[in-house]
Amino acid sequence: MTLNSLVKQVNSVKKTKTSKLIKERMKEFAEKKKATNSTLFSELCFCLLTANFDAEKTIRVQKEIRAKGFLSLTEKQLSKKLKQLGHRFPNTRAKYIVEARKHYKELKKVLNSFNNDKERREWLLKNIKGLGLKEASHFLRNVGFENVAIIDFHIIDLLVKNSLIEKSKALTKKKYLEIEEVLEKIAKKTNLSLGELDLFLWFLETGKVLK
Repeated sequence: MTLNSLVKQVNSVKKTKTSKLIKERMKEFAEKKKATNSTLFSELCFCLLTANFDAEKTIRVQKEIRAKGFLSLTEKQLSKKLKQLGHRFPNTRAKYIVEARKHYKELKKVLNSFNNDKERREWLLKNIKGLGLKEASHFLRNVGFENVAIIDFHIIDLLVKNSLIEKSKALTKKKYLEIEEVLEKIAKKTNLSLGELDLFLWFLETGKVLK
């Protein structure tokens, strides 16, 4: 297995109806650039909640609580709600969300103030407690900023299977950025943004297109 082998797999998916679904999903993400701060904050909360938790379950949690709940519930109320909805870390995530509220009014302005997505990601890492590289990249892609890689265990497993990286015990920042460089090469060869490539790779590994 080589980089070209994975490129071929991605290109084969581009010829299917899944490609149309992914294009539609990316269009939905792009439209979020014009969204209100409360909508952006809801997406930020979604990404805070997905860390070490199931993405499909998190989508249901987000739909249940909605932006209004993320912004208005007390930490105790939010923790209780997350627990009722089956989240693994209700207390920690409720705390992160409440702490992140201090930035919600400036989210749109801040995101538009940087020249590139990696600068946007660094701001998120420094200012939003609970976001790692993966979660910050996930948030950016979901609100229309496509040029950072979302690296989770699905993506890592796929790259390992294709002999593009070696499996490592810990995903350090250095390792994350090294893998991002590999994904940048694949994105270039497939004529996709990193954010769009993620959906294709996720489909190859899981058979699903989520967000």
